[in-house]
Amino acid sequence: MSYSGKFKPKNYKKYKGDPTKIFYRSLWERRFMVYADSNPNIIEWGSEEIVIPYLSPLDRKRHRYFPDFYIKYVNASGQTVREIIEVKPKKQLKPPKKPTNRVSKRYLMEAQTYAVNQAKFKAAESYCKERRLKFRILTEDHLT
Repeated sequence: MSYSGKFKPKNYKKYKGDPTKIFYRSLWERRFMVYADSNPNIIEWGSEEIVIPYLSPLDRKRHRYFPDFYIKYVNASGQTVREIIEVKPKKQLKPPKKPTNRVSKRYLMEAQTYAVNQAKFKAAESYCKERRLKFRILTEDHLT
């Protein structure tokens, strides 16, 4: 199976957006799509349908962040909940360890990825707070 591809929902009426343009970039994202599409408690869902502006710490310019998922569901208490969900490898949620000898390109890339992700997450939390949404990050621990 490919790590990226096109997803075709079975319950396309639940999908908020164009159901012919759903793409996954990891098997974890695909797994979440299958879950959202098939879970009867999820009323609606979308993939990369929301745009959140954020300030990049790398170039100090505004960029656009497209969180992986939006879901609307009924929780165990019967309440309707709306959430924005980002799927990330758990190693990207911790700052990379700085090498003791020489700074490698890999370390620099990981540090930049971490810094940008933190800026995106901060912007998403603010966006969600203003709109009474929840923001959650899921890792492989949640999706396997």
